[in-house]
Amino acid sequence: MLPLQSTANAAPSFGELLGWAKDEVIVILHVDDVGMSHSSNLGAIQATEKGVASSFAIMMPCPWVPEIAAYLQDHRNADSGLHLTLTSEWKSYRWPPLAGPTVPGLIDPEGCLWSSVAQVITQATPEEIDREIRAQLARARNLNIPITHLDSHMGTLFARPDYFEKYVALGIEAQIPILVAGGHLTHTLKENPAAATRLKTWIPKIWNAGLPVIDDLHTATYNWNADEKEAKLIELLKHLTPGITEILFHASDPSDVFPLITGSSESRQGDLNALLSSQVKQTLIDEKIQVTTWKELMQRRQALGKADLETLRNKQ
Repeated sequence: MLPLQSTANAAPSFGELLGWAKDEVIVILHVDDVGMSHSSNLGAIQATEKGVASSFAIMMPCPWVPEIAAYLQDHRNADSGLHLTLTSEWKSYRWPPLAGPTVPGLIDPEGCLWSSVAQVITQATPEEIDREIRAQLARARNLNIPITHLDSHMGTLFARPDYFEKYVALGIEAQIPILVAGGHLTHTLKENPAAATRLKTWIPKIWNAGLPVIDDLHTATYNWNADEKEAKLIELLKHLTPGITEILFHASDPSDVFPLITGSSESRQGDLNALLSSQVKQTLIDEKIQVTTWKELMQRRQALGKADLETLRNKQ
């Protein structure tokens, strides 16, 4: 998932614009890939109920969505977004698009979504992308899933400007926050500077349409060694730049069969361990870091009404 660049380094952070103090560090500790498997669901539930995670996002085409949907009927306050899914990347465990034959450009020879982002961008039209992400939103609504935000599995919706336009349009139309970062971008500019620069012009439009924007996105936890994740997360938290940063995890509680799906079992267990760590929790307290949710961001954005981004920045 690729974020966007700030229009000016000296501008107030989106944390400030949304009502936090200038020097406050605010984080969303977010779990991706919920609904992919029973192990993925258990990881997200444990990380949010017993750990420090504050948010998760669901892959609607996947087989274990009904389980997390049932959980959410009794946990309506969960910060549960949609991890809009346009790929099916595992070799022996796969899923088709929800829009079926209406999106032929998203269907591979096995009848599933393509395995890679590169295949999607050479095969699927923006109209097919739009149909599929709308089908995923429709299924979530049919299952009565509370939807606090939208983001993009494997960053596919950021891979082409015309795909990104469909993503933004859906968020604005439905008035559901979408994952975009447009502030100081301390980590974003290290991880994907080209995309950040290319997409920066979208930030005012998204904000002015009534949706919140975050300042930074950190995605590198997936590449950390499993036994180092707790220490690395603590170090990261101690050096975050003020403003709102989302940190991505893929926390899972692997079963005996989970390694048959993915070779990342150890890494995903490491994410869960880090999010359950008492030392990580204490670091958040010691550093006075505010843990937030997409639901809170939207509430704060709504409280600002129609004030446009330029006007608000000029007031700071």
